[in-house]
Amino acid sequence: MNPSSDLVNKLWRLCAMLRKDGITYQQYVTELTYLLFLKMASEQKDESRIPERYRWRALLAASETDVLQRYRQALVDLGDPAKTPDKSIVAIFQNAATIVRVPANLRRLIDAIDGLQWFSEDRDAFGDAYEGLLQKMAEETKRGAGQYFTPRVLIKVMVDLMQPQVGEVIQDPAVGTGGFLIAANEHMKARTDDYFGLRSEQATFQLRDAFRAVENVPDTYRLLLMNLHLHKMDPVRIDLGDTLSPMGSAPAFKNADLILTNPPFGPAGGPPTRDDFTITDRASSYQLPFVEHCIRALRLGGRAAVVVPDNILFDDGKGKDLRRMLMNRCDLHTVLRLPTGIFYAPGVKTNVLFFTRSDEEAPTEDATKAVWIYDMRSGAPAYGKTRPINPDDFARFVEAYGDDPDGGATRTDEGEDGRFRRFTRAALAARGDNLDISWLKDTSADPEDGLETPEEIATAIEMHLANAMVEVRALIDELDDGAPVELLEAAE
Repeated sequence: MNPSSDLVNKLWRLCAMLRKDGITYQQYVTELTYLLFLKMASEQKDESRIPERYRWRALLAASETDVLQRYRQALVDLGDPAKTPDKSIVAIFQNAATIVRVPANLRRLIDAIDGLQWFSEDRDAFGDAYEGLLQKMAEETKRGAGQYFTPRVLIKVMVDLMQPQVGEVIQDPAVGTGGFLIAANEHMKARTDDYFGLRSEQATFQLRDAFRAVENVPDTYRLLLMNLHLHKMDPVRIDLGDTLSPMGSAPAFKNADLILTNPPFGPAGGPPTRDDFTITDRASSYQLPFVEHCIRALRLGGRAAVVVPDNILFDDGKGKDLRRMLMNRCDLHTVLRLPTGIFYAPGVKTNVLFFTRSDEEAPTEDATKAVWIYDMRSGAPAYGKTRPINPDDFARFVEAYGDDPDGGATRTDEGEDGRFRRFTRAALAARGDNLDISWLKDTSADPEDGLETPEEIATAIEMHLANAMVEVRALIDELDDGAPVELLEAAE
């Protein structure tokens, strides 16, 4: 076991002391965000931005009767821009509040964290541990886990194939905890001599302006900021807000060189409020509008890799119109059909769309000449918590994709017995532009066969009901404006 994994397991076991108080896993990781920030600053001897009475040693030395009150006040003051001038610290502690109610529990938690062997003073080591905690939370929190945590193995594959370059604007419009941005940054660091020694103007752009992102859940936004901080990233264009609102069409989110994202699935809180959406302006689910955003946000010649649920491939109405918009304005060169179970939730069927924006200023007809589809789902193992997906599982796809991020490498159609096939635009048009294409017999196990606990079964049922509601809403979206009110009400 590597030091990072060992540290994650030890940190995770500390959760047991708070579970009796009804603390959820996300609340626990959020609490650790505050404590690990203070601990990290102490380990790295970088506490100048933190008032002395709130530094790690001060909390460690506080009596059991005083420690909780001091800690509560620290959260308030560190999140107050009038008392803490450092904007990055304020952003992490903004509106922070502890869920610990018993001083003895906080005392034990602080002592336990202090007693851990922090194996390195390198901030990346803290980042690796924090990433591990986020993954643990996704594994343990089945409800909605796939919506906010993308497996880091999949992220690395997508990033490596897209080959982010120094100087490019890289965007994630549904950033979650920041996995794509961090992986893109690591990819560039590994391939750039003296990454942090770039000329001053390059370094400023790369470390502060290159990354653009939006997250709309405040607690997840806090985890995101902490994760970026621990990975030595301090971008200024990371916003708390809604990509599907007018902020998503702001200049900062246009003309991206590269978009990497896993948008949320399921019903939205309401239709998009963007004036520039022409296909999905009335859609009441997340997945369709986010794809339209990606098309519009790319610069001419820009590229994207986007995780989408299966219905994006086959929905009629707005779904079909969106696919046609995508294939007309972009070269949708590759679709990767992912196996189920990799998002730590049963029955989630997803794909990755790889596409490049046309160089033409005006929308063109059939920028997509052919779509290559790789079936990684049929006959796949039953992935999940006990059988996580690993890099070797993607090796054949990576080889078949080739070394051109725009899908232009020499490829081989493997025929009906293989996993990689080419479908011309004409063939797709004959199918009504339905991209839900299967040719291999699927002998893979149903991931729901292994469900055992009432919580797992209930979560699976909930997901099926939510997906059914998305389909009902999609049907209603296709009705004209004169649809009977009672029908609309019945579908809510």
